[in-house]
Amino acid sequence: MLKGKTIVLGVTGGIACYKAAALCSKLTQAGADVRVIMTVSATKFVAPLTFQTLSRHDVAIDTFDEKDASVVSHINLADSADLVVIAPATANIIAKLAHGIADDMLSTTLLATEAPIFIAPAMNVHMYAHPAVADNMRLLRERGVQFIEPGVGQLACGYVGKGRLAEPEEIAAEIERFFDAPKPLAGKKVLVTAGGTVERIDPVRYITNDSSGKMGFAIAEEAKEMGAHVTVVAANTSAAVPAGVGVVRVESTQNMLDAVLARFAETDIVIKAAAPADYRPAHRSEQKIKKKDETMTLELVKNPDIIETLGKLKTNQFTIGFAAETNDGERYAMEKLNKKNCDLLVLNDVTMAGAGFGTDTNIVKIFDAGGLVVSLPQLSKREVARRLLEIAAERLEGRGGSEA
Repeated sequence: MLKGKTIVLGVTGGIACYKAAALCSKLTQAGADVRVIMTVSATKFVAPLTFQTLSRHDVAIDTFDEKDASVVSHINLADSADLVVIAPATANIIAKLAHGIADDMLSTTLLATEAPIFIAPAMNVHMYAHPAVADNMRLLRERGVQFIEPGVGQLACGYVGKGRLAEPEEIAAEIERFFDAPKPLAGKKVLVTAGGTVERIDPVRYITNDSSGKMGFAIAEEAKEMGAHVTVVAANTSAAVPAGVGVVRVESTQNMLDAVLARFAETDIVIKAAAPADYRPAHRSEQKIKKKDETMTLELVKNPDIIETLGKLKTNQFTIGFAAETNDGERYAMEKLNKKNCDLLVLNDVTMAGAGFGTDTNIVKIFDAGGLVVSLPQLSKREVARRLLEIAAERLEGRGGSEA
């Protein structure tokens, strides 16, 4: 199943190193070309000869121990990897990667690789729960790193709790699922917007809406599973950021437009699932506005229309817009699709139970220039995202075929 895949296995200094040897063996037996990098601390637990024997390759430990003069070892390892797996991953290596520290062979290779990274943490239960460790993991998740959760049980230190390295069979299964899943969007760059933008009135007040970001994040997660390189431009959200995608945080509609435009030229698919504010205050106070009169008049001015701007600028990009409506949805959807030059338009009636903002489900109709493509019943947002992306992938494939 893993034949032809190069997996760089990073092994850091923890008692769970012995499980990494079993993982190395399983991956090699499954056909992978496993290249092992050990930290100096890891060699105190398991001899490098163990991994050399199992992988049939030299084990990299010292950044300056260059065995092949034709390449720079850490760059060669970084470039050759189809996947990088760190197991066990200590709090130390997680912190290094989160903060860009490159002071040994493994951390230097991690900064140089563009391959997906899986991290399997293993540490004391209190270390795993420490705010600094939790924050580092959150930061890495937002950058697209995927975590294989540790197990709960008896730890080597004597504590019982979460922190045990996942079993080699579990880690190997995650890796096999990663390579085995259909990848209709492999090689595509997908940009998704999510959440409601914030327009400041003063330092403590703002205009926003009820968007949670759940739909955008569901699309991002499904696109990642389909093989795409995914970036989410996220405004105000309450949903959890999906693992394995890059996240750019913005506040206002103008911030979101700027972030999207900065990446638009290199993007294959743009999915505008965010709910940007249509208007912003004409004047933003730099100080808190004090309560004085019985009424206050707030003058609003129109914000730039992100999807319409993209529709005017696009060349080969495939653009998908969303329309949240309360009445005359189909008419408004077709008007929006044509006016904003979208390839697909997703309509949801936010007055329907089980649809719209904040829910875990949605009820949508998908339109193209010819009219209704499909009407989907109430489904999970992940399922809606999958169906939408399948349609987009088919259209892209057809577009490529016609050009050939």
